[in-house]
Amino acid sequence: MDEVVITESNPSSSGSDTRIICRVCQKQFSQYTCPRCNSRYCSLQCYKRHNLRCTESFTRENVMEELKQVQPDEETKRKMLDILKRFHSEEEMSSDDEEESTLSEEIIQKVLSGQEVVLEDLSPKELKQFRRVIASGELSKLIEPWTPWWRQPSARSISLSPEGCQLVKPVELANGPEDNIAENPVGPESPLPPLRQLIRGDPSPFLAVHVVDVLYSYCFTLRLYNGDWHSDPLGAATVALGMSKVMGDLGRPETVAEALAACLEETCSPVYRHTGGFSFGIGLVDDVVCLLSLGTNALVCLLCDLQRLIQAGERILKSEKIGKTERIDTIRKLKSADRKVYFLMCWVHEQPAEVWSTVANFVEMEKTSLAQLGHGSKNFKDERKGKQGSTVLIQEV
Repeated sequence: MDEVVITESNPSSSGSDTRIICRVCQKQFSQYTCPRCNSRYCSLQCYKRHNLRCTESFTRENVMEELKQVQPDEETKRKMLDILKRFHSEEEMSSDDEEESTLSEEIIQKVLSGQEVVLEDLSPKELKQFRRVIASGELSKLIEPWTPWWRQPSARSISLSPEGCQLVKPVELANGPEDNIAENPVGPESPLPPLRQLIRGDPSPFLAVHVVDVLYSYCFTLRLYNGDWHSDPLGAATVALGMSKVMGDLGRPETVAEALAACLEETCSPVYRHTGGFSFGIGLVDDVVCLLSLGTNALVCLLCDLQRLIQAGERILKSEKIGKTERIDTIRKLKSADRKVYFLMCWVHEQPAEVWSTVANFVEMEKTSLAQLGHGSKNFKDERKGKQGSTVLIQEV
């Protein structure tokens, strides 16, 4: 269809104004030009009608570009809206007749402009469709499965200085923490002090067991957040402290079996049962074995990443408006966990490589034992108590 050009004389100027009629409706003057096919149109409605492929690709690129620019806490909402857009586009492509968009023009404008859209903005019909998308599992297709950094080949070549700090400070850190989510966590920026400067006497003989507890907690948290704890630092810190008996001041396990059993019990609790229960927990034990096999440098970087997670959660908490007593108590717990993780980091740095292969063997053996204990059991906690009771009886005899 050829464009209709109208030339109007303008008394206030020496020349004339050339105006082009909308190529779609052929009624109004065009005010805009499609960035892809250069078609002229007058309104959003005409833009959506002029070329389905053109509008679909343009919309997708704009939405994805906005997703890269928004803050992590807004990203989920925008991804949900992108699912609605894609779902609606698929329905339009499969239909022979032109149908009116199930998303209102106001919502579409918000998405295109990058404004925040909340569920309350959706009409009952839009909300119903959105819930249907969630129930069908379409939402999960947008989430790219995360491969843990400790499962990447690059994790085996992590290097630190003899003092336990970074050899070279990565330039990417200046762009924000989210840029390094898929990479190996970086080590401390400053040299780690000798352990003798932190304590007067000898360290606890159970620190290797405490490391196992903390490793499990870290793996659980990152798996739960699909590798992106930056999207909710306070929530991730709360999960980590709740899972770890050592960091949460709930106990001091003295054996690998005790540490792993407590972690699995928490994983199978009603709070986290939805994550996968016992089988998910056994998979996390495999993660712990994998991390121990990577050696000292990888463990130091892991503990440094965990420390950053806790510190980020503390900063978020200080900015939130909650009860003063509750905030002070939670900040105290986070500070305590921060100190413990740093102490473990310094201790881990001084351990010889053979320590971790030995601990990994113990974890592997306990995994086999725990797998037999929890296999087919509906209540891992009761099974564990029964085994503990039998063990105590034998020890007394």
